[in-house]
This record gives sequence, C-alpha cells and structure tokens, in this order.
Amino acid sequence: MSFWKGKRVLVTGHTGFKGSWLSLWLKTHSAEVCGFSLEPESSPNLFESLGLDGLIDSRIGDVRNLELLEQTFRTFQPEIIFHLAAQSLVRRSYREPVDTYTTNVIGTINLLEAARKTGSAKAIVAITTDKVYENEERAFGYSETDRLGGFDPYSNSKACAELAISSYRNSFFSDGKTLIASARAGNVIGGGDWSEDRLLPDVFRSLIFGDELVIRNPNSIRPWQHTLEPLNGYMLLAEKLFEGKNEFGTAWNFGPDENAAKPVKLVLEEIEKNWDAGVEWKISNGNHPHETNILKLDSSKARAELGWNSILTLPESLTMTIDWYRAFRDKKDLLELTKNQINLYQGRDADKTA
Repeated sequence: MSFWKGKRVLVTGHTGFKGSWLSLWLKTHSAEVCGFSLEPESSPNLFESLGLDGLIDSRIGDVRNLELLEQTFRTFQPEIIFHLAAQSLVRRSYREPVDTYTTNVIGTINLLEAARKTGSAKAIVAITTDKVYENEERAFGYSETDRLGGFDPYSNSKACAELAISSYRNSFFSDGKTLIASARAGNVIGGGDWSEDRLLPDVFRSLIFGDELVIRNPNSIRPWQHTLEPLNGYMLLAEKLFEGKNEFGTAWNFGPDENAAKPVKLVLEEIEKNWDAGVEWKISNGNHPHETNILKLDSSKARAELGWNSILTLPESLTMTIDWYRAFRDKKDLLELTKNQINLYQGRDADKTA
C-alpha cells in the first residue's frame, strides 16, 4: 500500500457507497484524493457518516457536464482515475432510461475525453458491472470474453460503456501513455449502503427505522461479496496500469468464490441469526420488471494474472456488514469502525498472500 503515498487519484462517484469506501481506503494510505460526484442521494449516507468532505478534495458535479469535468482535470491533474460515477440501479433504469444511458454512457465518454485532453493520467480503471453480459441464466460463471448484452437499461448502458471504453482505448490511447481497464463486479455488500431497491439496505432500514421489508424473489441467486473485495482488485489493477504494463489494459471480473453465490433467502436467514431482533419480511405479489435469477462471474483471470483473490467468506462479509449497521444504530464512531474493517481486511489479505 506504500504505492499510493502522494499519488494524485481522482474518484468519480466518491459520494456513493463504493466510492466512499474507496476514497477512505486511498486516504488512509496517504494518497491525494479528489472526488467528483453528485451530492449524496440518500439520507443517511456513508459519505457524511465518515465525514469525507473534510478528509478529501470533494467536488460536486455531474459527469454529463464535460466542461466542469475538464476543469477538475485541469486543476487537479490526476495520475490515476477510478470511474465509479453511475446510475447503478436496475429498477430505476426502467423508470429513468434516458438518465441511465446518458449518465452511464455519455458520462463515461466525458471522463475519457477529459483524460485525453488533459494527458496527466497514466491509469484509468472504469467500473462497469457483472450485468454487462448477455445473461443466459446459466449455472456457471461468465468470463471476460463472453458476449456483452444486458436486458434492462442499466445493464445495457454499462455494456455500451464497455464498448466506448474499448473504442477510446484503441482510437486515442494506443500509444500506451495512458492505460485503461474496465472492472466488472457484482452484488457488493458492506456498511453504509442506503441505496433503494437493494436487499441489505432494505433489510437494515427495516431493522433500524422500522420500514416494511418486501422481498421480490427470495430464490434469486447472486454473487455476494464485501465491497472491499472488488475495491482491492481495482487498486491492484490500477498499480499495474500505472507501471505501464499494457497487458492489463483490458476487462476484468472481480467476483466472489463459487460458494458465495447464494439465494436471497439464505442471506436473510444469516442476518436474522446475527441481529438482536427478528427479520420480518413478506413477498411482493405485484408485477415487477425483469431481473436476472442467476448470475455468477468467472474471476480466474484476475486470480491467475493479477494475483487477486477473494478473501472473505460470505458469513464473514455479512458479520462485518451487520457490525457496521449495529454501530450506526448505536451511534458509535463510524469512521474509526470503517478504518478498522479496512485494516482487518488488509491483514487478512497479507496473511493469504504470504
């Protein structure tokens, strides 16, 4: 982690769930972190819970505003970029398809265009999703060479973003001065996620605030993983790109081990066992937009070529998540707790590598 000391790192989407975890992690290793994002969407939110506004250079803006994005690039001169800003909710994408496409496709193009004009960045990691693949509801995982597709507007917009990334890589960054990779991860969990229409945020809103918990499909299987797992992969990938290793400027999957792909119902049962109150929920009987039932990633490329491994078991990931929300409920020091969880994860990572 000494690599990050003094590096100028731009994180788009820094006010979001994964962006907040990543920004704090980078800051704890003495990176100069600049964030570019919209205001936090929910209240509460992780960005404010951690007090990140006072810890990093936080700039509020829309990635669809190319002029404002270019201004940030000119003044900050980022060396490394993590592009996480997105409209990331499947069900919202059915309600707001145009906003979803413009944010996820045009926003990505704007980011690449600003990087092209500024020329300071040596490494760009653009985050898409495991849902970029043409889903066949198959039991085995998708690899990076599988066909792109995406049924819903969110998934499809991210597949479109992948094509834009590939085009910019070939058209404008082929000289190797700036290396670009895309990263695909799935259903991340962890403390501080308050997004709408996601299982764990819905569960903890129910447990902490008393909101009604409605489950759409308890038998859907998802590749659950703690958010620190893919973030670790993104950071490893950025290091390789920064070092000028061209072979890493491709697409990468960062999914959990096979045994972490479990049905929604099992996750609910695991939370109920570890919380100090029962989890009450009911199944929604209404009509809902299409969502995939089975989705798994094949991350063998990241393990073999990048040296990345999934470290936490699903029970461990859920325990860390439950501990965070319990601390939130009990008004504990969330910044200290989140730093401790990062340190715990790094210790496990070092042990596994050794």
